[in-house]
Amino acid sequence: MKTIRNLAAATALMLGAAGLASAQTLTFAYDADPVSLDPHEQLSGGTLQLSHMVFDPLVRWNKDLGFDPRLAKSWERVDETTMRFNLREGVKFHSGDEMTAEDVVYTIERLKSSPDFKGIFSGWTSATAVDDYTVEIKTAGPSPLVLHTATYVFPMDKDFYTEGGDEIVKHGDSFASQNISGTGPFTISEREQGVKVVFERNPDYWDENSPGNVETAVLTPIKEAPTRVAALLAGDVDFIAPVPPTDLERIENNEDVNLVTMTGTRIITLQLNQKRSEALANPKVRQAIAYAINNEGIVQKIMKGFGTVAAQQSPEGYVGHNPNLEPRFDVAKAKSLMEEAGYADGFSATMMCPNNRYVNDFKICEAAAAMLAKINIDVDLTTMPKAQYWPKFDERAADIMMIGWHSDTEDSANFNEFLTMTPNEDTGRGQYNSGNYSNPRVDELTEASLTETDPEKRAEMLQEVEKILYEEAAFIPLHWQDLAWAARNGVKIEPVLNVMNFPYLGDLVIEE
Repeated sequence: MKTIRNLAAATALMLGAAGLASAQTLTFAYDADPVSLDPHEQLSGGTLQLSHMVFDPLVRWNKDLGFDPRLAKSWERVDETTMRFNLREGVKFHSGDEMTAEDVVYTIERLKSSPDFKGIFSGWTSATAVDDYTVEIKTAGPSPLVLHTATYVFPMDKDFYTEGGDEIVKHGDSFASQNISGTGPFTISEREQGVKVVFERNPDYWDENSPGNVETAVLTPIKEAPTRVAALLAGDVDFIAPVPPTDLERIENNEDVNLVTMTGTRIITLQLNQKRSEALANPKVRQAIAYAINNEGIVQKIMKGFGTVAAQQSPEGYVGHNPNLEPRFDVAKAKSLMEEAGYADGFSATMMCPNNRYVNDFKICEAAAAMLAKINIDVDLTTMPKAQYWPKFDERAADIMMIGWHSDTEDSANFNEFLTMTPNEDTGRGQYNSGNYSNPRVDELTEASLTETDPEKRAEMLQEVEKILYEEAAFIPLHWQDLAWAARNGVKIEPVLNVMNFPYLGDLVIEE
């Protein structure tokens, strides 16, 4: 057994002869399967993982957090508000249609209409097909994040979707949620929600340099972590994610499997709905909750140390990370704040959490509820699978709701755009702000940061946002969730893994 923690170094494990390896079948288990095949229905890790299997982005993150060309073979900045992407020629969709600039423009326009994605693309004022293989993007102002945003653009087959029906239906049954035509390394041959998804290698895949030799991949969702680990150790599956903290040592000591771990940047939070609950609209009550919850205790006892205690959204290394903010845990202080707020006798609150989305999610919520009981907050907790949870989240169906967020642009502003800006259906800002938190200064600074190209000024803006959120206890930051994957010997997962947790399984090599 070997444990690999430096994924940048793991790139060297790509075998030069991998392209000659015989076709293989991969069986793998995640804690859940995608809730939809529509890449624009829900902005989630599961959706983006699926997109990297059946679609391809214009550009793709690499291990060094730089950008690799994919369907865009090159790009150039024309002026401070214009970027030009040059597309690969001869790329085929699964339907047999050739990908052109019109498909890219169609995809971007669809993203701008998606309730979940429109916020990311609000700064892109236009996308124009200059010719069949050139797309020009114009932004509202100078933007430091054009390439970051382009990682979300997975060109869709315009003719296929417009003929079948391309309406985006949240948690509903639409043509796009049940059918797919991308350019990616795999097609989908079979899908039974909650049971399995069968992927078959795309015989016309454009990337002839891909070392991947997986011909068939079968995803089986296994919600229960012990069952998922047991399936790997019994040889029933080849690859699993996530690996629960309680089983890291067990897997590490097994000579037949490899464990890969990585410090993560996904913040796990509890949002406090200020519209549903009069008590939660009081900043002193929210501050009391922040003082009552023992983040370090959760990381040590529930996460078994497999996480980093948080006091803000931005992890260390992000431009918005404010080094002056420290985790706070002081039950006496929490009780004092409750008394100052007029809630010494407490109040009742509802809480909803998923039970198969984040590592130990329901256990974390159970612990938080018990901690809040110590300051007389009586929590009625409901947990459920993520397929049922996300519709409830969109309804803002409880006073306290859990959400984790990884900034897919690897930038602090992304947290604010979705989690803490004032909810706005027209712009998509605050799409995942179930707490209905609103502060004009946070909105102003975040918007300004999206067009600020001076790194120092931008850092000041985003660090000020973190300070405001901390002081107002806009939400409860718990920890940044670390990452862990495991696979049987011979399944070379190391080179295809990354901090975004988007395994590039099209490039996966399985040795016989």
